[in-house]
Amino acid sequence: MNTNLPVATEIIPMVLQLQPAMSTTGYAYALTDDQFYEFCQLNRDFRIERNAAGELVIMPPTGSESDQHNFDVIVQLGIWVKQDGTGVGFGSSGGFTLPNGAVRSPDAAWIKRDRWEAIPPERRKKFAPIGQYLKYQLALEEEQPERLLYLAVPLDTYRSFFTLELPRLLIQRYQVRLIVFDPEEEAIVKWQK
Repeated sequence: MNTNLPVATEIIPMVLQLQPAMSTTGYAYALTDDQFYEFCQLNRDFRIERNAAGELVIMPPTGSESDQHNFDVIVQLGIWVKQDGTGVGFGSSGGFTLPNGAVRSPDAAWIKRDRWEAIPPERRKKFAPIGQYLKYQLALEEEQPERLLYLAVPLDTYRSFFTLELPRLLIQRYQVRLIVFDPEEEAIVKWQK
């Protein structure tokens, strides 16, 4: 007897919606930043993120090939960080608070050293706030005006945040260029100039 079982190739995260059942905090999210951090510490065996809507996203492990690619990216970034010396690098288990309130864990990250050191130490121990795109844009315009700066945004963040009226107005007013990418497909979905 030959039995062919389907093989799942798509990695789908589990999304836990907490609103309105847990909206007793008086905060935009069901869990405050400190509560979310403590929740993650209590559940260290899971990779937990929070999206802009305040939903908890439990990420499954990546496939072996994807992780091999991620490892190569982290190694290359690590070598460059050590050689360059102007910033600090992070692996895939660190969480960062984005301007829209989401807490995400990128596959790899780099932050300019003076920007990292400007974050209060107590904030660095938890999910450090990052994503100061406009500051980088202003600095780049002053020092290297011929270069163009693009803000790379995951597809789900683009759909949940950048399609809202205020972010659209800010993008238009500050002429923010976007690269929208699908992290699952490892592909650029949209270039917005």
